[in-house]
Amino acid sequence: MSQTVDRALSILPLLAQGPADLGQVAERLGVHKSTALRLLRTLHEHGLVHRQQDQRYRLGARLFALAQEAVENLDVREIAHSHLAALNDQCGHTVHLAVREEGDVLYIDKVESRYPVRMYSRIGRPVAITVAAVAKLLLADLPEAERRAVAERLDYPAYTPRSTTDAAAFLKELATVREQGWATDLGGHEESINCVAAPIRGTDGRVVAAMSVSAPNVVVGADELLALLPLVRRTADAISREYSGTAPHSDPHSDPHPDPHPDPHPDKEAR
Repeated sequence: MSQTVDRALSILPLLAQGPADLGQVAERLGVHKSTALRLLRTLHEHGLVHRQQDQRYRLGARLFALAQEAVENLDVREIAHSHLAALNDQCGHTVHLAVREEGDVLYIDKVESRYPVRMYSRIGRPVAITVAAVAKLLLADLPEAERRAVAERLDYPAYTPRSTTDAAAFLKELATVREQGWATDLGGHEESINCVAAPIRGTDGRVVAAMSVSAPNVVVGADELLALLPLVRRTADAISREYSGTAPHSDPHSDPHPDPHPDPHPDKEAR
């Protein structure tokens, strides 16, 4: 990177801390005031910096507009896919990516298992919203009033004896998922299929997508699948960092050094 570009870009994080005058900018960059002024003028011409009436400089509105446009055009599927593929290479199981759209939770990407047994799921198909681990993560992140309203208007099919049966049970489960920061489906949709999932967060810390690893009992048992939870969470955090361009959202309830062999049944409600 050229020295001029490097210096100009160094001004932006400085002004992100608050307005600064010419002398402060020059001192921070370690350059003469005339050099700092040329850089500031260039940034000002592009709308990235604004000069106030008190002659101090702050970040310009154009910078915020560009940032918002960039966020709106981020494709979480494109960003996530290489991470999902890498996770699949490591564990061999089916990996899904899902988002919430118009009231449904949809799979938007899938990396197939390396085993002959295949999952019935399809990209673009809605998930079983009352039992799917990815759906629990996306709904658990909603504000309480919205979460309750959604839960009360859902149907609760009895897919298996482990399916969630009513709104009260579902809300209790969502509260657990929200607290712990991950979710499971241990035979709630199909008795022979287990799943662990982790959230992908945007710049504001909200859950924008969820990813999961699923496997049938004939390939791997529930306890063995749950042992992959730390790996799944690390993958989700890596996607979050790339998607948001920052460190992942700090979840006060997440363990920075998760147990590689978690309790396979940490909460009977969190299936």
